[in-house]
Amino acid sequence: MQYIFYFIITTFLSFITVLMIRKIALKFNFVDKPDEDRKKHPNPVPLMGGLGIFLVFFMMLFLNQDKILAGNLNIHHWLGFFAGGIILMIGGFLDDKYRMKAGTQFIFPVLAIILVLLGGIEISKMSNPFGGYLYFNKLLSNIFLFIWLMGMMYTTKLLDGVDGLVSGVVGIGAFIIFLFTMTTKYYQPDIGFASLILSAASFGFLLLNWHPAKIFLGEGASLFLGYALGVLAIISGGKIAIALLVMGIPIMDVLWIIIRRLREGKNPFKFADRKHLHFRLIDLGLSPVKTVLFYYLISTMFGISALFLQSLGKVLTIGFLVLFMLSLVLFFRYIDKKVIKNSL
Repeated sequence: MQYIFYFIITTFLSFITVLMIRKIALKFNFVDKPDEDRKKHPNPVPLMGGLGIFLVFFMMLFLNQDKILAGNLNIHHWLGFFAGGIILMIGGFLDDKYRMKAGTQFIFPVLAIILVLLGGIEISKMSNPFGGYLYFNKLLSNIFLFIWLMGMMYTTKLLDGVDGLVSGVVGIGAFIIFLFTMTTKYYQPDIGFASLILSAASFGFLLLNWHPAKIFLGEGASLFLGYALGVLAIISGGKIAIALLVMGIPIMDVLWIIIRRLREGKNPFKFADRKHLHFRLIDLGLSPVKTVLFYYLISTMFGISALFLQSLGKVLTIGFLVLFMLSLVLFFRYIDKKVIKNSL
């Protein structure tokens, strides 16, 4: 019952906080304006909504320090996590305000990861799908964490193209980590509590971000949500497979976009288009709501499967996700060729 109480109160606080931020953003004209290319919303939409998620998430953790310090994590781990989040929010605000170059934007995620590492967060071992564990020394841990967190941040950043998509998928992912850490075998109430709070804060924001959105995340929060989910996956004992299964389709979509842009001789981080899967589904005829629900369904199905699968089973399921994504890529390549042929 206490978890239900915390979930409800956090969702409510997030909703109210985001509502207040929306009024402030409108007052100071801090809005995202539509364009003819990618931004199809009919009217300017306030930004900085994700600041509400950030504030409520860490406020709830601060007010419940006894719960998040009940396990193996110390205060410096959480402070490193918090400091990295602040850097992302500051960088996102500056990007929303001044439209920084891609190279400058990159600085803030790197600094956030450095602060996480300085806070002492590391991964010492990971389950080997063929039995036993894979062990990491300090250098390998730092390299892995850098790649993992950078990948998660840019996945949610690039996924943030449809109302309710990022906050909903991250909310689902965090809730599944909560369920996982509540099981007898992997019982970690400190990580479970933090995951539940992230999920509730995301869903509180979602109430105002559902199509048609009354407020957007903003650049900082689109990075922060991937960062937070990535950190929770690490500190929950290296439960990377759970996050991979929940975020599998978005991660592979980002990888495909990067590969495709490199093949076309374009900088994958400077160039923007409507070739992401969520845009392709909308251009194919799905409504924004149906597109978002498709992602929710995939994330929920594969995320819940992780609760019942052992390491090898998770790897095989990730393999199935890869095949599913390849099928989508081939399908849309066929559509593109057909459109080109019909236009000749």
